[in-house]
Formats: sequence, C-alpha cells, structure tokens
Amino acid sequence: MPDNVSRTVFVLLHGGRHGGWCWQRVARRLRAAGHEVYTPTLTGLGERSHLNGPHIGLDTHIKDLVSVFEYEDVDDAVLVAHSYGGIVATAAMEEIAERVRVMVYVDALMPRSGESLFSIIGPAAAQARIDRAQTDGEGWFIAPTDASYWGVADQDDIAWVNSKTTPQPIKTYRDAVASADRAWEHPAMFIECRPSAMEPLTNPRERAKVDVDFHYHVLNAAHDVMITAPDELTELLLRARGLVSTGQDSPRR
Repeated sequence: MPDNVSRTVFVLLHGGRHGGWCWQRVARRLRAAGHEVYTPTLTGLGERSHLNGPHIGLDTHIKDLVSVFEYEDVDDAVLVAHSYGGIVATAAMEEIAERVRVMVYVDALMPRSGESLFSIIGPAAAQARIDRAQTDGEGWFIAPTDASYWGVADQDDIAWVNSKTTPQPIKTYRDAVASADRAWEHPAMFIECRPSAMEPLTNPRERAKVDVDFHYHVLNAAHDVMITAPDELTELLLRARGLVSTGQDSPRR
C-alpha cells in the first residue's frame, strides 16, 4: 500500500445489461492507490448470464449485493452504484446500512419506497422497453444495445462493451423497492454525467440537486463514465471517502 494512505473498502455496482467487468479500469486505479475493491456481478448478467431467466427479479439482485457484504465481511464501505444499480443499492441498504459509510450514485436511479425503475422513468420510456422485450426478448428480457447508447465513442471501447453486455430480465425493472428509508441515513454523492442521452435519469438528477444532504458533482463524460473517464471518476470516488452528513432533514424521505 502506498505511504500515507488510509485504506478504504469500495463496492462498485454496475448498471443494467452490464456486469462487474465494466469497473475494471476504476477498480485497477483504486487498488493501485491502496484500497480494497469489490465489483460484484448481479445474477443473470455478465459472467453470470448463464443463470438468466424470467424468474430473476429485483429481490434476486438485492440478495446478490447483500451477500457480498455478508460473505466478504465488508464493513465501513463506500458503496458506489451506477445507473440501474442505484435501485439495487438503495433497496439493499435496508439490510446493510450499518456496513456502509458513504453512498455514491453515478448517473444512477434513486428510488423512493414503492418505486420501480419503470415508475421512475415514466410510462413512455417504460413502454418502449416492454415493447422491445416483446419484439426481441421473448417477452422477458431486454436485449443489449450498442455501446454508443451509453455514450461510448472510442471504436475499440464500443467493440469491448458490445462483447460483454448481456440481456436484462425485465422483471428487475418492474419490481418495486419495498423500502428506501435506510439509504438516506448516510452522506451521499451524486455524480451526473453530462452531456448524456439518458433522459430517464432526469428525475433522479433533479431529486439529488434539491437534496440538502447530497454532494452533487457534474462530470463532462458519457453515461458509461467508468469506461470513458476512469481517472476523473476515480478522483471523485476518492474524495467521497471523507464525506460527512450535513445533519439536515432530507426530502428523500
């Protein structure tokens, strides 16, 4: 470990149709700085795509994340969630809140109790995904899309991302978060990636901007910022280690 470094545990959670693989560049930088890093992959995605099926829902993914904390004895962690991963991380906090120091939402969905991904992004965007599942996904999954959708521009990176992305079970988008209350017990950072074509993220971005207990940052980077701008993202994650709550009531509740 480098001199004068306080070791921190980071848990980096990917978004929809991605896997732990997408965090390779950031994880490498954090480990080089002396930190412990976990990059779990949710059931049915990435290297666990052979487990995919219509039965995979939000509860499955919540249990995936909770199990990482329990079986790896993770404690006092910086929990980082990207995109759809924000839904999973928020819900999982009902079981792992005591093990988390700081929450970081990276261009992520930020649910309240009773909300699903579909209810957050709105009926038009939700219906587009349902239609795509009916057309290209046997009615139960959303097929991968070209990496350019997530703002990846480098041709080698596009080819790499396209070779890794996997179908997303639509049940994970339909299922609602039972409770989001405990996620708001911790200081939190929201990182907005701009410009971004991810219009469904407008709602969570606006929520974070008005929340007195969020440290809000903007990166001039693609939605898949961990791939296109790993240095800038790593710098913000290292800064997140020292966040403290403002101690004010939060409208997130």
